Amino acid sequence: MMKAETAAKKLGILLSAAPDSFTAEPISREQLDGILADPPAWLVELRANGPHPRPVVAARLGVSISGLNRAEMTEPLTTAEIKHLLETKPQWLVVERATQHEVREEQIRVKNAQAGKEALAKEAAKKDSSKKHTK
Repeated sequence: MMKAETAAKKLGILLSAAPDSFTAEPISREQLDGILADPPAWLVELRANGPHPRPVVAARLGVSISGLNRAEMTEPLTTAEIKHLLETKPQWLVVERATQHEVREEQIRVKNAQAGKEALAKEAAKKDSSKKHTK
């Protein structure tokens, strides 16, 4: 069993916007799986129109949660509000999206560098292994 708050996080919804029937009692994993497999109308509506929790707002805007904090965006936003921000592109959003892009590029670079090091290490291990067998 999980608290309604945990289930709401797993569903990507704002707990305060969920109906009382969802928030009243703990939810089993089976119930959560059922909700995920066949979402009720209220969940479809919440996911489509909001209000959305901060992780969803950040993802839809293409920024980090820290970026929302820096912009003092502390309240949940609806889909319409998110669309408006994407259309008007306030300066903070432009800056935070660029920052997020740079962070992702750096993560990719580090991941590729690590993969390259691992490939070299495997190749070196193969060479060492083949030298031992040829003696």
